[in-house]
Amino acid sequence: MDRAQIILLGLPLFLFCSDILNLFTLRPPPPPPHKAPYKPPPLPKDSLAFPSQKPRNVAIGVGNTVKISFCTSCSYKGTAVTMTKMIESAFPGIEVVLSNYPPALPKRVLSKLVPVVQFGMFGLVMGGEQLFPMVGMAPPPWLYSLRANRFGTMASTWLLGNALQSFLQGTGAFEVSLNDELIFSKLEEGRFPGEIELRDAIGRKLVNSGITGDGALWT
Repeated sequence: MDRAQIILLGLPLFLFCSDILNLFTLRPPPPPPHKAPYKPPPLPKDSLAFPSQKPRNVAIGVGNTVKISFCTSCSYKGTAVTMTKMIESAFPGIEVVLSNYPPALPKRVLSKLVPVVQFGMFGLVMGGEQLFPMVGMAPPPWLYSLRANRFGTMASTWLLGNALQSFLQGTGAFEVSLNDELIFSKLEEGRFPGEIELRDAIGRKLVNSGITGDGALWT
């Protein structure tokens, strides 16, 4: 027998003998479970019986109103909601009012006319050939050019009209006032207020007022 055959034959015999030896070998007993040292319970401390006092400044914002006027067409609502949550958390009981900051009167009038022009263009594209003869006029040549691509004309009119209306209604405003007193203006600063900055500004105004809405001094 060569060496490889001896190894192939001897290895199974060695494993079999080791298994038999493990069956009859006594295993040591398991160690006893570890017990945590006993700790006596702490003795109760005698506390002095002071009369209960009502915590002050729990609702330091009661009776005060913060108004945030922002440009709704500028997608500023998310920022306004974030500021509202911060203010209500920092000054419990305060009232926060969100409102749209309206554009100037000429822009408001023009923004109302944009949908009229849009639907008027849709009417010309869909039925211009019948509308012009009703008023005694021949259809102009440009009408046939618009009707040659009705879908493109209507889609362009809708998109351009909405963009123009959004531009006319946009003010870029984010104005914050406390009790009708302006404390931050994006139109003047050219930026949004920081949360800490706005919180400190409201806090200073409440400190200067001296008394909160529930009649408690805020010190």
